Amino acid sequence: MAKSWYIIHTYTGYEQKIYRSLKKLLEDGAIDSNIVADVKVPMEEVVEVRNGKKVTKNNLLLPGYVMVEMDLPQIGWKAPCQQIFKIQGVTGFVGTDRSERPRPISPDEAKHLLQAAGEIKGEKSVRVKQNYEIGDQVKIIDGPFATFSGAVEDVDAAKNKLRVNVQIFGRTTPVEVDVLQVEKI
Repeated sequence: MAKSWYIIHTYTGYEQKIYRSLKKLLEDGAIDSNIVADVKVPMEEVVEVRNGKKVTKNNLLLPGYVMVEMDLPQIGWKAPCQQIFKIQGVTGFVGTDRSERPRPISPDEAKHLLQAAGEIKGEKSVRVKQNYEIGDQVKIIDGPFATFSGAVEDVDAAKNKLRVNVQIFGRTTPVEVDVLQVEKI
């Protein structure tokens, strides 16, 4: 049997506790390390501008879920699963009942989650938190147009860009800036 990723459903806020509990069970030998290979709590890096400064924080990618890489045997799968179920805060595996053998997520889903969490080398994505709408008044705080103010004319969420109308030499001119270069007034 090959290793696959499984998703454990947990109480929200218990993700790190369950991660630590699983790691401790692996260290103590209560769960066979040949069966449970890895445990991850997928986090994403979010950047936003607050008071003119870039603030970076880590948010849970899947609140209420923990990823576990296992090589779960066809026969004898219940013992390691029972050990996982005994951890306070675990409600079960996603997509199955406690009496059924857990089903893994697809390799594409696992790769997508691990990429978003930055677990695959060189492929970490940083999400920019933006809450700008057309018509919002903003001040440009960085770049060649720093200190200019204007109204948001267009929001391109995919590229994290804004088109802002600013007054340059008495004329209204649209300027394209990155979301991290502005703050709301």
